[in-house]
Amino acid sequence: MSTPTGFMDYKRELPADRDPLERIKDWEEFHKHFNEDQLRTQGARCMDCGTPYCHTGIELPGGASGCPVNNLIPEWNNLIYRGLWREALDRLHKTNNFPEFTGRVCPAPCEGSCTVGLIGDAVTIKSIEQAIIDKGFEEGWVVPQPPKVRTSKKIAVVGSGPAGMACAAQLNKAGHTVTVYERADRIGGLLVYGIPTMKLDKGVVQRRVDLLEAEGVQFVTNTEIGTDISSQQLMDEFDAVVLCGGATKAREVDIEGRHLKGIHKAMDYLNGTIKSYLDSNLEDGNYVSAKGKNVIVIGGGDTGTDCVATALRHGCKSITQFGTVSKAPLERDPVKNPWPQFPNVYTLDYAQEEARALFGKDPRAFSVLTTKFVGDEYGNVKELHTVQIERTVDESGRRIYKEIPGTEQVWPADLVMIAVGFEGPETTIIDQLGLAQDRRSNVKAAYGDYSTSVDKVFAAGDMRRGQSLVVWAINEGREAAREVDRFLMGTTMLP
Repeated sequence: MSTPTGFMDYKRELPADRDPLERIKDWEEFHKHFNEDQLRTQGARCMDCGTPYCHTGIELPGGASGCPVNNLIPEWNNLIYRGLWREALDRLHKTNNFPEFTGRVCPAPCEGSCTVGLIGDAVTIKSIEQAIIDKGFEEGWVVPQPPKVRTSKKIAVVGSGPAGMACAAQLNKAGHTVTVYERADRIGGLLVYGIPTMKLDKGVVQRRVDLLEAEGVQFVTNTEIGTDISSQQLMDEFDAVVLCGGATKAREVDIEGRHLKGIHKAMDYLNGTIKSYLDSNLEDGNYVSAKGKNVIVIGGGDTGTDCVATALRHGCKSITQFGTVSKAPLERDPVKNPWPQFPNVYTLDYAQEEARALFGKDPRAFSVLTTKFVGDEYGNVKELHTVQIERTVDESGRRIYKEIPGTEQVWPADLVMIAVGFEGPETTIIDQLGLAQDRRSNVKAAYGDYSTSVDKVFAAGDMRRGQSLVVWAINEGREAAREVDRFLMGTTMLP
């Protein structure tokens, strides 16, 4: 333990983010950082619990509890307190291939299950994690480490998101020859096209890609398996195939007027802006702009929130975000949402902070159901009709929405984004290989060994478990790599 009374002596503090009214003028990361003394103080709050829940990495009914990659959090908190940064980096990389990603975009279930949070405010784990890896790059400690010995085994990884990259990194460490296929023009999957630059600078992603290439991982872009290369060709050319293609099939809404112009799927909207920004700093105009428009985002999750932030940077006239859930309480409900579940409490994410700073209020409308889109004479959306709802769950766990009479409302809208989640993976590869699917249409693969119904084909990440967190994808990629190595070699030394 850093100091037995640290959690009593010091208060939880977080680095201040950039001013909301300033950061919406650009597309740069909004985070600021603590200095080493401040980080040392925050590390001192860690109690080094006898049974630390922060790195348990389990799923509870209320959400994830602890770190899915089982980060050795108390150990590197103590090392930071003692000023041993290089050793802290080694401990961090022992469980997490890409802490520079999780330190920026993970919602930190570790903090939700921190024992200090039972009686006060949790340790600032996420900030310390990011600081460790950022210092590692700054000091030149993170360098390519190619394997000393190569095996004769060749493995294809389909998808270059966090699961695919983690899987490839681990299999490469084992000495196998790994080729990663990506259908987009850049490596990174949702890390590039899916998460806006203000949350995750794409230079941070490319830096890790360059490292993996230097270690021997081969990346192939602009190549869609099942279209540009047949699935059977992969089966013929490789000793194993790992599917990490994500769950990118966007869920639709069956609402009158959905066909109107100006209504877009959230990921199409986000990815258009990201690509245009990376290609030309938005000068090519190849994106849907929210400038001067009344914008409504249907969906209260992370994707919807990113749409809000993007529309603000475009210069929208107004912004509203609809969600079907009710407004969360200010404090954790000890009965319905007990520790160590992830705390379901009212907070403002970065985009809502920005909208409030610009327009004076939280942009979210809670317990709202869209009932109709209405267009003008030219086929453009001009307004949305909604009603307030009560959401309950029946005995089978199915959600039931009950409309509240007299709560109907009309909202002006020039641009609408649909961000209501994802239905599962796209099925081209699944159909070509004849893979079994589960009831949610994900590739059916056992958690224990990640094997599918087809010999030498494995699946991991969102393609296996459904849409989830980056940190869960890294966990699955690592574990799938271990089982592929065991499959090929009969044994494995991978963690």
